[in-house]
Amino acid sequence: MKFTEKTGKTVDEAVKNALDELNVAEDKVEIEVVEKPSNGIFGLFRTRLAKVKVTIIENEEDIAMAFLAQVVKDMKIEATYKAKLKGNTLYIEICGKEMGVLIGKRGQTLDSIQYLVSLVLNKGRENYIRVVIDTENYRKKREQTLIRLANKLASKVNAQKKDVILEPMNPYERRIIHSTLQNHPNVKTKSHGEEPYRKVVIAAK
Repeated sequence: MKFTEKTGKTVDEAVKNALDELNVAEDKVEIEVVEKPSNGIFGLFRTRLAKVKVTIIENEEDIAMAFLAQVVKDMKIEATYKAKLKGNTLYIEICGKEMGVLIGKRGQTLDSIQYLVSLVLNKGRENYIRVVIDTENYRKKREQTLIRLANKLASKVNAQKKDVILEPMNPYERRIIHSTLQNHPNVKTKSHGEEPYRKVVIAAK
């Protein structure tokens, strides 16, 4: 977290000096008085200035965006970002060129970045915030692909009465398969294996 320590003849003056350096309003910071000013004998000599520590209060968007921007920059990719917190979920949209590199094979790179941002954001937090990072509407497109796949494989299982084991998927993608087929009259789903190789199994009822 960004902070500074400043001195002044009074606490108010020290705070003002800190706010000027940080270029931020007082309602966006936490203020800690490190030392109170003290005067010498009869107030003729000032022996100690006031000293304060002023820390910028970072919100969820700031923390996530700062880390994400650094990761993308290290990948030599230029991008812009939009973030919105809805309830306990932080949605981040990345825009720019070369987004295919950022997405990676079957979204693996994007998922890894999302995981790292979630770790950074939730470190030391009591209330967990879910992070969803997307670019070029990849998440929606992937969801539609998985729904089509689930229905296609369900028809195959129903016709052949033989289980189908899908490739390993992350929890989000597994939930899409389970949700799509949860009310299917002829097939059922279950997860098998350990992370990160956990798979969905589609079986006939």
